[in-house]
Amino acid sequence: MLVLPNLPQLVIAYFGSLKAGAVPVFTLPTNQPEELIRQIRDSGSSVLVTLTLFDTLIHQIKTQLEPSGTSPLKHVIFAHIADYLPPIKRLAMSLSPKQRQRHLLDIPLDATTYVWKRFIPQYTPQPVEIEVTPDDLAVIQYTGGTTTDPKGVMLSHRNLVANALQTRHWMADAQEGKERFLSVLPFSHSYGLTAALNVPVTVGAAMILKAKFEVEDILRTIQKQRPTVFPGVPQMYIAIQDFPHVRKYGISSIKACISGSAPLPVEVQEAFEKLTRGRLVEGYGLTEASPVTHANPLNGLRKVGSIGVPLPSTQARLVDLRRGRQEVPVGQIGELAVRGPQVMLGYWGDPKSTRKVLTKDGWLLTGDVAQMDAEGYFRIIARKADMWYPTRPGKPAFPRDLEEVLVEIPQVKEAAVVAIAHQPIAFVIVKKDPPTPEAIIAYCKRRVPPELVPRLVIRVDDFPRTFIGKVLRRELARRFVESQPPSV
Repeated sequence: MLVLPNLPQLVIAYFGSLKAGAVPVFTLPTNQPEELIRQIRDSGSSVLVTLTLFDTLIHQIKTQLEPSGTSPLKHVIFAHIADYLPPIKRLAMSLSPKQRQRHLLDIPLDATTYVWKRFIPQYTPQPVEIEVTPDDLAVIQYTGGTTTDPKGVMLSHRNLVANALQTRHWMADAQEGKERFLSVLPFSHSYGLTAALNVPVTVGAAMILKAKFEVEDILRTIQKQRPTVFPGVPQMYIAIQDFPHVRKYGISSIKACISGSAPLPVEVQEAFEKLTRGRLVEGYGLTEASPVTHANPLNGLRKVGSIGVPLPSTQARLVDLRRGRQEVPVGQIGELAVRGPQVMLGYWGDPKSTRKVLTKDGWLLTGDVAQMDAEGYFRIIARKADMWYPTRPGKPAFPRDLEEVLVEIPQVKEAAVVAIAHQPIAFVIVKKDPPTPEAIIAYCKRRVPPELVPRLVIRVDDFPRTFIGKVLRRELARRFVESQPPSV
């Protein structure tokens, strides 16, 4: 299990594990201890690679695992954040008492605990030769858990290589050995693993590794390192375009961006392209497909609000929402199903859940409601789990139907809609001089049918999100329900 941010140690541990025939398990460093313990037990991870920064957390996990007598964890390797820093930066960190104390290893070492910079030099650089086939399990990647508890997705070597090459071929103008990727998407997420790590390797690109997204630091990095490709999420592009005096950082080096994980507002796309003069296109994927399945062409027809067309060697169709078997006609909504060499082997240790989403003939039911037009472009409507029926019988409603209207209001920065008891509740993040909830509702009454007008508008400072910024609607719904007074 690799519990690391985007650092050279993670790249080394990842490829080293694969070369040794081991299975890297990716999880999020932000997970609660209870969830990390569950995933260690679930995956059977015997080795944990992490940072000295997380030593107290790891000690807590080991302490909770060991008394049970069922802990699979046998070894822990601690890397230091400064291991591969240039000498000047490493010296600066060592001279800062606060930084030095923060990264010291404060737990006792035992026979099962190792320090990276002492551990690595003990072994020969001669690579091991382990027989690995394309269909062997390569990675277990835990899902973000936006609608259910995180599941371990089993991805094969074929899955990972295929999706890296599919995505690389989408960037037809990429020049071998000359590109520079801004790799800030976390590698511990499937989107980051493919778009910010595996794809650069296929192009022979330089990777500018960033352990976290802090907008001013990212802009200074762009100014200094001049990246040409920037895979990201809408939140990142919004933060950059809204930053004061952003043009002075010279972000015009960026030629191509693929946005994923959440819908890309057209206003964001247009504003970012004006800043960079590069291309920003929306794509789509899910962990179960390694993850990329669709994207708008970088140099062809792009359709606003669309995720584009399937990648090479990828089939896509829409099936009925109730049973997921009957293909629906062009123009109608249905559940998106995909098939291709990037589709997972299944869920780790969960054949029942696997059977629910993988058909016998290889189609993956994504759980996303979508629509396809006559030219084969797909539009994501919503997660199937997020739709609701305002009237029964009747047509389903979706969060995006209302969210797109809400963000038309200039003072509304972001919006998220959840249905509680089949009633839409709108959560909004506002800018300066925010409108009142009553004014927002009045605007919606002029723009959407009565059944879609939000019953309540709630202002929040931020949304609960996954590690890459996707809104956790189930968490918003839970917080709303818990905040209500008990019924009499």
